[in-house]
Amino acid sequence: MKKIIIIGTGGHASVLIDAIEKEKKYSICGILDPVRPVNTIIYGYRVLGTESVLSQMNKHIYGGIVAIEDNGSRKKMVQAIRTLVPNFLFISSIHPASCISSDVKVGDGTVIMAGAVINRNAIIGEHCIINTKSSVDHDCILGDYVSVAPGATLGRNVQIGNSAVIALGANVIHSIRIGEHTVIGAGSTVLQNIEPYCVAYGTPARTIRSRKQEDSCFS
Repeated sequence: MKKIIIIGTGGHASVLIDAIEKEKKYSICGILDPVRPVNTIIYGYRVLGTESVLSQMNKHIYGGIVAIEDNGSRKKMVQAIRTLVPNFLFISSIHPASCISSDVKVGDGTVIMAGAVINRNAIIGEHCIINTKSSVDHDCILGDYVSVAPGATLGRNVQIGNSAVIALGANVIHSIRIGEHTVIGAGSTVLQNIEPYCVAYGTPARTIRSRKQEDSCFS
């Protein structure tokens, strides 16, 4: 199997590692992390250093994936790696217990977790997280660095802007547009378009406040 590296050691990394192991498409040769000491064992794999070692490792591995849950932090890490190693290959991971239509387009670096359903003609951007038991219906378009949390549901023809978050159990009805960097709160029901750079929640979901691009998606 092709050797890859995991970047990140948080809880999201543990779930991603499980998905890659079950997919049996790649062999994980180690983990990179900016904080953990070298040679620490995390989730059964050795920490090899920070992302700075990739320039030496790149010719020995096929590629890797960034296992960071927060959209903004994930994007910053991807950008740092692209600066260090411009030709670095970001792989995607699709859990074998997910259900993906044959014509779905999945971008590099994207993770699709167990129980997720993605229907025909959907387009998923780069470095997205389609989490456990979430549902993306047909003809949806998701930008880059989008996070769809466990149990969230997108109706048909929904469009989600770059770096937006659809939190746990939220429901978005058909043909809705959600702007970039917007966060839809847990359990919300979205019945109308939501502008970029907002936090919106409730049933029906209403814009509560604005947010900045650099804000954590958990705030």
